[in-house]
Amino acid sequence: MDKKYDLIVFGATGFTGRLVVEYLWEKYELNNSLNWAIAARDINKLQAINKTIAQGQIPMEIADSHDEESLNHLCRKAKVVCSTIGPYSIYGTKLVEACILHGSHYCDLSGEVTWMRKMIDQFHEKAEAAQVKIVHSCGFDSIPSDMGVWNLQREFKEKYESFAPQVETGVKAMKGGFSGGTFASLSEVMKTATEDHEMKRALLDPHGLDPGDQKGLSEEKDLRSVQWNASFNSWVAPFIMSTINTRIVRRSHALSNFPYGKNFIYREFSLMGKGMSSWLKAWMMTLPLGVVMSAKPGSFIDRMIQKWAPSPGEGPSKEERENGFWVFDYRAQNAKGEVLTARMKGDKDPGYGSTSKMLGEAAVCLSLDDLNSNYGILTPVSAMGEALWTRLHQNAGISFNIKTL
Repeated sequence: MDKKYDLIVFGATGFTGRLVVEYLWEKYELNNSLNWAIAARDINKLQAINKTIAQGQIPMEIADSHDEESLNHLCRKAKVVCSTIGPYSIYGTKLVEACILHGSHYCDLSGEVTWMRKMIDQFHEKAEAAQVKIVHSCGFDSIPSDMGVWNLQREFKEKYESFAPQVETGVKAMKGGFSGGTFASLSEVMKTATEDHEMKRALLDPHGLDPGDQKGLSEEKDLRSVQWNASFNSWVAPFIMSTINTRIVRRSHALSNFPYGKNFIYREFSLMGKGMSSWLKAWMMTLPLGVVMSAKPGSFIDRMIQKWAPSPGEGPSKEERENGFWVFDYRAQNAKGEVLTARMKGDKDPGYGSTSKMLGEAAVCLSLDDLNSNYGILTPVSAMGEALWTRLHQNAGISFNIKTL
């Protein structure tokens, strides 16, 4: 594609957008290997960010999520658009459409199942025809889940000569802050599900993001209460991001024509440990989560949560991001009882420090690497696979090791 820029970071003045710009500048600066720019709707804020991070050296473009002409202008110049502007159901649709129209690949941080379902229904075939990769969920949701299962399955097949029909992922530990943008996106998902019964069914369907004409057959539901998990020898509790992560993993599987079998089972949860104290801790996590997830938009509980939550543009401090981390444990098993386990670790705060590196590398991967010929509304694994994993492993502070639990 004959484009002025390899990639443009759109939303560079937002909390996460700024972190992505900081990462790309620190890692790539401006050299012959990567030609990139930053974009937002407010030139004054954009100039201030540019001056602070790069002494004003990064090329700048102006665009507004609701202005189709400005988005068309942006996409004509970009081989890849990396969007950090959420909620995506409010700010993302016109940009996705412009990317497809002008042959620009796209990646974002969306964890909005209902919006992604709409993008699949509206644009998957158009993106395929235009040979464009539209890749959602390129941050903490859902790269650790998507890449972790893919990596473990490769190792399982090498060891046992076939893929595992069941994989479970346990969030072993994580430390990090919470941003207003994340909460705004979660609120928008709940609002959409409340107002649109079709989207509510998609949100509750474990295969809600599978291709419409080809779905997996397993019917496992998201964990909603505390349970004992004998495989991990631990109490487990619902993980707030499992609703999106599990569906991304299943979409990757479906887009690959079900190599693990149409009845492939994937579960995800938080590992709490053994003993009564761990059981109590699990319930202390589960009950507030249930209240948040069940709060109807505009209700008293929702208003109280809105009052407590940080505003969009706010998030964890630099110290909190630097001191953060995350650990995922994976377990694959077949009908013979053969088992393989693995652990993935990431440095820095999962939602922002680590996420900004994941999204940045995904954008660079789409821009520069020799990728497969999959096009449409994709997942990190189905769009980039080995090329993205190499970048994450080498540059983004992520490790993956086969282990014994």
